Amino acid sequence: MIELIAELPQDRWEVEALYDLCFAPGREALSSYRLRDDVAPVPGLSQVARDELGIVAGAIRFWPVHIGDKDALLLGPVAVHPTHQGEGLGGSLIRDSLAKAESSGWARVLLVGDAPYYQRFGFERLSGVEMPPPTNPLRVLGFALKPGAWDDVSGTVRRWQG
Repeated sequence: MIELIAELPQDRWEVEALYDLCFAPGREALSSYRLRDDVAPVPGLSQVARDELGIVAGAIRFWPVHIGDKDALLLGPVAVHPTHQGEGLGGSLIRDSLAKAESSGWARVLLVGDAPYYQRFGFERLSGVEMPPPTNPLRVLGFALKPGAWDDVSGTVRRWQG
């Protein structure tokens, strides 16, 4: 039995340990991390999945960003512990958190990731939206939480300025 719950401040180190396990060393050198520096994850949307023993089995985080004069959520990272991969937990985290983002009034979600994986959730390649370099533009994907949310949105993704 896996329970999805909002990430709390005291979960931070467990989630960071999961990310260290699941991602290559140097993950924090990626340009997307510069957008997260000194910006808190969005409360209630960033979630952890805990197993029946209370151990973190998965996690997803969202960060607010600006694109031109529009606001967006930056999804990532999302990770599932190797012992729980293949169970659909990553998909559950993504679908549940996107529903929460929509109900909390956000219009659009952005991520840098593998298009074949994220297309199954409705993400599409974005043109005209630029992540800070070095980012492969083919990996910049968006999801509209509201119809037309990505229409006429272009520019460089910038750090959140409250």
